Amino acid sequence: MDPRKNPFAPGAGNPPPELAGRSAILEEIDVALARVRDGLHDRGQLLLGLRGVGKTVLLNEIERLATENGYVTAVLEAPAEGKLAALLVPRLRGLLVQLSMTAKAKAAAREGLGVLRAFASAFKVKIGDAEFGVAAANGKADSGNLETDLPDLFLAIGAAAKAADKAAALLIDEVQYLSKAELSALIVAVHRVNQKKLPLMLFGAGLPQLAGLAGDAKSYAERLFRFPGIGALSPDAAREAIVKPIRAQGADITEEAVDLIVRTTDGYAYFLQEWGFHSWLVAKASPITADDVQTATARAMSRLDNDFFRVRLDRLTPREKDYLRAMAELGPGPHRSGDIATHLGIEVTGAGFLRKALTVKGMIFSPQYGLTAFTVPMFDVFLRRSMPGWVPSSVATGNDDDHAREAP
Repeated sequence: MDPRKNPFAPGAGNPPPELAGRSAILEEIDVALARVRDGLHDRGQLLLGLRGVGKTVLLNEIERLATENGYVTAVLEAPAEGKLAALLVPRLRGLLVQLSMTAKAKAAAREGLGVLRAFASAFKVKIGDAEFGVAAANGKADSGNLETDLPDLFLAIGAAAKAADKAAALLIDEVQYLSKAELSALIVAVHRVNQKKLPLMLFGAGLPQLAGLAGDAKSYAERLFRFPGIGALSPDAAREAIVKPIRAQGADITEEAVDLIVRTTDGYAYFLQEWGFHSWLVAKASPITADDVQTATARAMSRLDNDFFRVRLDRLTPREKDYLRAMAELGPGPHRSGDIATHLGIEVTGAGFLRKALTVKGMIFSPQYGLTAFTVPMFDVFLRRSMPGWVPSSVATGNDDDHAREAP
């Protein structure tokens, strides 16, 4: 079939041709955006899910909904290494500049830019004076304590948005990479904005451990946000995600072929796009058949191995790889920490630093106390395929001090 008409384009955060199975959560968010814009209270959301379920796509869709609801927005991705303040300054400056274009909000936006300049100076974020065009505010957001200064900054932005008869939304991806101090400051800032009934909302996305991290940072986080779990698509939604784009291009796919894709991918959004993409490419003519999908499976798995899976494995130390390979030996999980340690040939306490390092790197999470699971679907199969004949020799000779040095 014509590759120029292939409706599927898998990639990190790429919008699928059919956003299936997510209407309920998007409708809920649309209502929340409208309520806050109109001066009523509602909560932001922190989307939780494994890699490849489409959290980033949903976050981009939330930005679109916010814009349609009259919001000004700032979007950023939390860094695995780096500081939140450095990312916030240029994006929040852009947001305040947008608000300053409304005549009645010009003074409030200018005041907000002064607060932002003070914030940038306090956290040594280098940005040219000319880019602000205002003097730094005195006594606001200038202490150098993020939990004190970020609320001042959010209040200034919320006041400017209210003066413009608009609302503002900050959208942050990969929130689990924020430090405890940064996450705590964000939660306090949102709390202060809510107390003042200002139209500023925070939406984020992160791995499943984010809910626990937020609760550890501030116990009242669960009352400020909703934490919807974003999982694999239902079989019906997964079928829709494959069939509708194909038919929109004037082609078709057999029932057997669709069933095979849904079973093979377990309904994970990113994998559906990969299988749809390669099934279209290998098919000689419409309809796409189960034989086409079988051929496409080898291509899709090769691409996942070289891109989606490999880039995550290459970030790990040999000991961390051993820990994950021991998990893979047990299957997809979740697994008891003791069982993983047994496969490594070490005591449970000796594996603690590895668990911590892999959690920080976003490779594993604990769905409940004493259990560990992969954050990447099908990673166990990939590890068994890419590390055959594995023997945990490197971990078995390590000690806690070695693990501590490897933990971020």
